[in-house]
Amino acid sequence: MRYHALAGTERSALAVSEGDNAYYDLTSANASVETFCDLARAAHITGRTIDDVAEGLLDDAERLSSAYVDERIERPVVPDEVWATGVTYHISEQAREAESGTPDLYLDVYDGERPEIFFKATESRTVGPHEAVGVRGDSTWDVPEPELAVVLYRGEIVGYTVGNDVSSRSIEGENPLYLPQAKIYDRCCAIGPCVASTESVSDPHELEMSMSIERDGAVLYEESTSTSEMVKSCDELVSYFTRHNAVPEMVVLLTGTALVPEEGFTLKPGDHVSIEIDDIGVLENTVTAV
Repeated sequence: MRYHALAGTERSALAVSEGDNAYYDLTSANASVETFCDLARAAHITGRTIDDVAEGLLDDAERLSSAYVDERIERPVVPDEVWATGVTYHISEQAREAESGTPDLYLDVYDGERPEIFFKATESRTVGPHEAVGVRGDSTWDVPEPELAVVLYRGEIVGYTVGNDVSSRSIEGENPLYLPQAKIYDRCCAIGPCVASTESVSDPHELEMSMSIERDGAVLYEESTSTSEMVKSCDELVSYFTRHNAVPEMVVLLTGTALVPEEGFTLKPGDHVSIEIDDIGVLENTVTAV
């Protein structure tokens, strides 16, 4: 099942779909299930899966049109924190080395046992579908980074979504110690369009992922890859993330990118970024300067 957060004038809602364009308002069946976190909490308390809890609400849930959902869709989950992993694909190792004045720092990360894990965003810095992601006004080289995102409830994987780890390559490349400023700023991260439950994703390591970037109606970039190219599994990344770490109730962990636009390309305000991952959906965002 896929879970969608909907904004509303009177109340927000959690909708569910099963891939046939049939959407159901779970909140209409039980007002206590208003967010994906509410659903995950209920599943955790009862020892059931998220999909099992949702199935129990479907008979009493109001059916919604796809147009209604598209008009009101927002971030599928409001994470307490967003974290990210780096250099999990070979191409990202090459990109880090190419941009950096100290490339030797990245030589052992791709092959090393311990992954690179860093803090990415707070809830207030994270946007949802059709909202604008940000590029820093003091950066000269900015790129989107499409990533499979793992959704965690109390440290356990409960689903997957699409993530965009927008980054300043010029700031990061100047000095690796500037990584927080290259990664963490207003509107630096997008997630959506839904949370696909673990049961609905056949294999998170065999998903096609694609990204396109448009400017003034022209396609400037369009490529695809597979999460099978990821050197570490989602379980490995989550294991390192949760070690000796007080993990909040709801967290999103980005798993790294394998799609990197060529040197010389930089995002500009007004650009349109579209990221699609099999079994999950399409995350679309415009770009603005912050």
